[in-house]
Amino acid sequence: MRPGAAVSRGVAGPRAAGEERALTSVAAGDTYEAEEPQDLPRLWHVTLSVSGGEAPLEEVRRGLEQLAHDHPFLLTSRYADDHAEIRYWEEARDLHDAAAVALRLWGEHRQTAKLPPWEIVGLEVIDRGTYHQRIAEGYGPLPATPVGVHPF
Repeated sequence: MRPGAAVSRGVAGPRAAGEERALTSVAAGDTYEAEEPQDLPRLWHVTLSVSGGEAPLEEVRRGLEQLAHDHPFLLTSRYADDHAEIRYWEEARDLHDAAAVALRLWGEHRQTAKLPPWEIVGLEVIDRGTYHQRIAEGYGPLPATPVGVHPF
């Protein structure tokens, strides 16, 4: 492709070279006119996946146990020497708030809980109704039993 040529990505109408396409979005918390505001907190089921270089299993377990102590709604953690999955309920106004808290969880507790220097590689946040619907239909994450910190 020659320099300055516009790339078509299914956008109707031609654009001049370097011209930006206007994006439209809905800000967090915005509602449609027919909706009632949803300012009351709701419960969100969060699954946070982290991974990185190998770490001693005993240290991973101890760090996750400390995280569970520091974060009272932590349900269960599963771990191996190079990855872990943390599942818990978060109370938040909307999905944006619940996801923001989840994305900060590992980094904010890494020092105090002495967690491995792993990165977040996955995040799922679903509302309570969706969580229970998935369980009732036989798919999705199984209920967090037994509660606690366990190896994969």
